[in-house]
Amino acid sequence: MIPMGTSSHIFSRRTFLGVAGTGLIVPPMALTSSQAQPRTSAREDTSSVFRFCLNTATIRSHKLSLPDEIDLAARVGYDGIEPWTREIEEFLQQGGKLADLRKRLQDANVRVESAIGFPTWMVDDDAQRARGFDQMKREMEWIAELGGNRIAAPPAGAYNPPVLDLKRVAERYAQLLEIGQSMGVTPQLEIWGGSANLSRLSEAAFVLVECGHPDACALFDVFHIYRGGSRPEGLRVFNGAALHVFHMNDYPGDPPREKIRDSDRVFPGEGVAPLTQILRILRDIGFHGALSLELFNPQYAKMEVETVARRGLESMREAVKKALSAEMG
Repeated sequence: MIPMGTSSHIFSRRTFLGVAGTGLIVPPMALTSSQAQPRTSAREDTSSVFRFCLNTATIRSHKLSLPDEIDLAARVGYDGIEPWTREIEEFLQQGGKLADLRKRLQDANVRVESAIGFPTWMVDDDAQRARGFDQMKREMEWIAELGGNRIAAPPAGAYNPPVLDLKRVAERYAQLLEIGQSMGVTPQLEIWGGSANLSRLSEAAFVLVECGHPDACALFDVFHIYRGGSRPEGLRVFNGAALHVFHMNDYPGDPPREKIRDSDRVFPGEGVAPLTQILRILRDIGFHGALSLELFNPQYAKMEVETVARRGLESMREAVKKALSAEMG
């Protein structure tokens, strides 16, 4: 459990008012009419307010090439893909050209919603942090060349103690955002539920506000919200405009929260996660981005890759339909 006794982990009334003033966190009634208008998915009917994305971790055990993963996503019906940067690196090492990959994405009508990498940008060690910033710059260049404009910024390198000063994390995130702004790629602050750092929604909110940057945004995940001990209701204080991608999955009731692992994730609707509540909250706060399927369950490696991808998309669509169909009339 992360110590919560320091001032950098606690919200005062002044801090909360500052949060609201940034637009990162607002009550639902404060959303403008333009924020409240649903945007439909390119491949889903007009009742959907979200896009659907395939995080390639879900099928990594099948060992497809990145071009083949793009083709799969398009064939099954996803709007976007969320590749891991190590796949992009492997593609380049094998002689691939990003320009060719970008054309493949365009021809398939599949967008790069985000990308997942693990640069150590937030750590206290100066040399390690410098390497992390260099890695993030390199990976943001790749994403920009592919036509994407977002990348994850997780607490890589800071999973274990010590607990970092969140004010310093906010300063480093602001630096990261400045670099991203110059490159046209926005790093999204990601929480990891089992981490000693940035495991809770409240900690992410603190960093987003304290960094003082207009591009500050977050990347949340059904599993990590639960694993870190945050309540889904906490999502209500965020502005959906500061959330662009949301990781979708589900989890079983056993093992208990403190012992559950990434490998325990299951398809949406096949566990006990409050998906209806989460999706309704996302709709209410004005989130119109991508729901990205991210699973690590080794049992799915035994299934045909297209079956995994198709079942994942269908399960997300069904979860959205169940959550929102009544409100949509």
